[in-house]
Amino acid sequence: MSEEKKLSEQLKEKLFACRKNAVYKMSDSEITECDSFAEDYKKFLDSAKTEREAVETAVKILEEKGYKEYKIGSKPKAGDKIYRVNREKAVICAVIGSEPIENGIRLCAAHIDSPRLDLKQNPVYEDCETAFFKTHYYGGIKKYQWTAIPLALHGVIVKSDGEKITVKIGEDDNDPVFCVTDLLPHLATEQSKRPLSQGIKGEELNIIIGSRPFKQDETSEAVKLNILNILFEKYGITESDFISAELEAVPSFKAKDVGFDRSMIGSYGHDDRVCAYTAFRATVDFEGVPKHTAVTVLTDKEETGSDGNTGLCSSYLKYFIEDLSAEYGQDSRTVMSASQCLSADVNAAFDPTYSDVYERNNCAYINKGVCVTKYTGARGKSGTSDASAEFVGTVRNLLDSENVIWQTGELGKVDIGGGGTVAAYIANLNIDTIDVGVPVLSMHAPFEIVSKIDTYMAYRAFSVFIKS
Repeated sequence: MSEEKKLSEQLKEKLFACRKNAVYKMSDSEITECDSFAEDYKKFLDSAKTEREAVETAVKILEEKGYKEYKIGSKPKAGDKIYRVNREKAVICAVIGSEPIENGIRLCAAHIDSPRLDLKQNPVYEDCETAFFKTHYYGGIKKYQWTAIPLALHGVIVKSDGEKITVKIGEDDNDPVFCVTDLLPHLATEQSKRPLSQGIKGEELNIIIGSRPFKQDETSEAVKLNILNILFEKYGITESDFISAELEAVPSFKAKDVGFDRSMIGSYGHDDRVCAYTAFRATVDFEGVPKHTAVTVLTDKEETGSDGNTGLCSSYLKYFIEDLSAEYGQDSRTVMSASQCLSADVNAAFDPTYSDVYERNNCAYINKGVCVTKYTGARGKSGTSDASAEFVGTVRNLLDSENVIWQTGELGKVDIGGGGTVAAYIANLNIDTIDVGVPVLSMHAPFEIVSKIDTYMAYRAFSVFIKS
């Protein structure tokens, strides 16, 4: 019996897919390296809570690393590092490879927008001597999660004379914060009867911003007047200037370690800055000349469908590839058809508390490595690019050969789950594309959780892909 058992264990090891926790596969020094990487990532999260701030932070790092803004006609040579910014909300960076560009590029694509509360164009109002901002939520959120938490205000205001004002209030320890109020349970009998999705309605996501009236003389809407006067004295703006503003309310708390073992990171915006940062770092950390030209794009608008001129349904990435191809006398169609892309986006991590919505054999788990997602979409794979078996095999062999710990995953059970990434839009350019990213707990909540090990393995996956 012992011999038979031993043989069965050998066969299991040979034939079964390995689903072990990554901790068992890693040395202490590798785990220490994961933890060190996480500290840099947390700093990025705190400095880049909006797409504009992520681009600004990225450009600063790029220029420190010797990247130059790409100019058409410059004909960059192998090893040159270039970047291009699109309307301050998206950025593309590239390292020119040694092989002819017609042999294709290695593309990583992640998004830097996250669910949030946007201010409406006429946001300021007063009710019962309390001043509020009206908001319009951005992306898929559970609205009740955004009440009774401290919020910070980030963004820009373009004044009538064209001057642009940068706003960032609520992050410094001395700053005020803002919040959406909620009913006390004593008075919430009727509210509690609502379906969970309607527990807080969109028009109830009003941010409280002040309660003291302008006291020099009595007037109507004195609290609103006092707030607008404060804003005028600080920024020189009037109420009309909100029409040409982009102001986002985001959680004001900072990225923190989670758990007694500090194995996880809790923060706003892991979706998708955890993939944006790891792909971006893999690019800027690369030393020397890659075989294929390596391109990383950090894009906007994914959470609302990737439309608009800063989302990947627009042509700005395609135009960049066309411009770069033309530098070497090549047709961009030839370049794109020979290219490969890792669509760097998160997947849902299995949550034992809500296990009934997951299919255990085909979902991602924290601490089991970076997640490779062959297809996304909903129900009958609607909206997916569905990577080919050949390309999945290429990626699988690459990760295995470089000892990157990885797993596969889907976004919930069939007919229950579903979601999309930018993969389909890149695949539409005739580029082999697959989703690779980090499993996330509490996705789209104001405070999401990821594993430090999974985050580091995403960085390693993008790194080996770039040099392939």
